[in-house]
Amino acid sequence: MITKTVQSIITQGKTYQYIDNGEPKQGGMKDVYFSPDKKYVVAFYRTPQDYNARERLKRIATQYFDSFFTREPLSGAFYKELYSWPTDVVQEGNRTGIIVPFYSKNFFFKKGYLHNNLLKGGEKEGKWFASAKFRAAQSGTKLDPSELGNWLSYFQVCVNIARGVKRLHAAGLAHSDLSYKNVLIDPVSKTAAIIDIDGLVVPGLFPPDVIGTADFIAPEVLATKHLDKNDPNRKLPNRLTDLHALSVLIYMYLLYRHPLRGGNYFGPVDTEKEEDLLMGEKALFVEHPSDNSNRNFKREYGHNMQKFAPWTDLQKTPYTITGPYLKELFEQAFIKGLHHPMERPPAEAWEQALIKTNDLKLECSNTTCEQKWFIYNNSNNTCCPFCGTRYKNTIPVLDFYYQFKPNVWKPENQRLVIYDNSTLHQWHSNRNIIRNEKLTTADKKPVGYFAYYNAKWVFVNQKLKNLTDKTDNKQIKIGEMVEITHGKQLVLSTEEGGRVAVISIANQ
Repeated sequence: MITKTVQSIITQGKTYQYIDNGEPKQGGMKDVYFSPDKKYVVAFYRTPQDYNARERLKRIATQYFDSFFTREPLSGAFYKELYSWPTDVVQEGNRTGIIVPFYSKNFFFKKGYLHNNLLKGGEKEGKWFASAKFRAAQSGTKLDPSELGNWLSYFQVCVNIARGVKRLHAAGLAHSDLSYKNVLIDPVSKTAAIIDIDGLVVPGLFPPDVIGTADFIAPEVLATKHLDKNDPNRKLPNRLTDLHALSVLIYMYLLYRHPLRGGNYFGPVDTEKEEDLLMGEKALFVEHPSDNSNRNFKREYGHNMQKFAPWTDLQKTPYTITGPYLKELFEQAFIKGLHHPMERPPAEAWEQALIKTNDLKLECSNTTCEQKWFIYNNSNNTCCPFCGTRYKNTIPVLDFYYQFKPNVWKPENQRLVIYDNSTLHQWHSNRNIIRNEKLTTADKKPVGYFAYYNAKWVFVNQKLKNLTDKTDNKQIKIGEMVEITHGKQLVLSTEEGGRVAVISIANQ
C-alpha cells in the first residue's frame, strides 16, 4: 500500500494524495483511489484523454462549478449535496484523472439484504430500490426494511433527482447517462446523489462519450445506434434523452417495475435484437390504455410473478395510484413522448407534479402496511392500494382558488388532503411562492396545522395574518382555530397571489 501524490493541471502547485493498494475500485471507464482521509477520491481514466476531453473536464471543474455552486449560494448549497461534482483535474504520466468529493455515509448500506450482510458497506445504487425483486419476502434478495424507507420516501428522492436534471438543463447541459447506476439514493434520509458528472454533454462543443445504460437509453438512440456517428439521422444522448431516463427512474422508484420491459414478442430474433426492439423501435408502455401486447412481466419474472405482487399486478397497482398529476406526466412520457422526444415532460414539470402529489398523501390505517402511505383517489371508498385496508377517518380536502380579477376566482388544479397534524405552508396560501430548492429555512416553516380535536376537524392559525372564514365572515387571528366543515371557504391570504380554500369532507 503506497501513498502517492498527483498534480492539478488547473492550479499550478496544487497536489492531492491517494492510496494505491494495487486494486483500485473499478467503474465503467475509471479506476478509483481513495485519499488518506477519505474526503475525496482520485479517479483515473483507463484510456488516455485527448485535448477536447481534458478541456471538458477543466470546464466542468471550474466554469460550471462556479456557476452551479458559487454564484447562487442559496440553491448552490442544495446542489452541492445533490451532485457528486468534480472539483479538479489531475495528470499522472499519461493518465488523466479527476478529484471528486467522497459520498455522504447515507449512500452506503448499513445492513443490505434482510438475511445476510453481502451488501453491507456497498454503495446504494438506485437499482437496489427500483425493482420488486429486492422487496419481495419470497425472493431471497429482499432488502432489510431498515434500508427501504416507505412509499412517501421515494417521492422526495424523485423531487431531488428532478431538480438535479432541471438545473443541468437550465445551464444548457445534459447528463447523457442518467440511470439507476449513476444515481445513488437513500430512502431513509430521502436523499439522492447524481454521479458521473464528468460525462456532461455540451451541445455543439462536447459530444456524449456513451449512448447510455440499458433500461434508460431513449428509444430513438437505440433505434439509430447502427448508423454512423456523423449520420444526421443518428440520435445521440442530449437533453431530451435525459428526460426519457428521468421518466423511467421516477416510474421505477414509485412502482418498482420498468415501464417498457414487458412481454412483447418479436419472433425468433437474437437476444440483442430483441432488446433493441423492446426498448427502441418497438418500445411500448406496459400500461398502454389501448394496446395490451406488452402488458405482462413473464420475460423478467418468469412464472413466479405472484411472489412479486402487488407490483407485477397492473390491476392492483396501476400507474394511476400515483395520483392525477403524475398520471398525466406518465402518459405524456410513455405514450405521447415515447417516440416523439419533444413531447416529453421537462424536469421542472416532474418536480412540481411530485410536490403537488405529496399534498394528496394519506397514512394507511393498517400499521403493518409496508408502504405506510398512499395517494388519495378522490373516492368515498378510500382504501390503501397496497394492502387493501379501508381508510378509517373522514378526509377534509382543501381545493385552492386564486383571484383572477377582482371578485373572480379561478380553480388552481391544486388541493391539500388533510390528516391529523398535517400542516399548511406559505406555498399553499399564496400561489406566488414556489416550493423549490431556493426556499429558505424560514420559508419552509408551517403557517398552521390541522387536527382532529373533540370529534371535530380544526385548523390552528400559527402565522397567517389575514386568515378569514369567508363563510361566517369572521377573521381568525394568529393563535386561534377554526372548525373545518363541508362547504366552508377560508381566505388564506389577501396579498397578491393569495388563495381561497374551499373545503369538502370525503370518506364519510
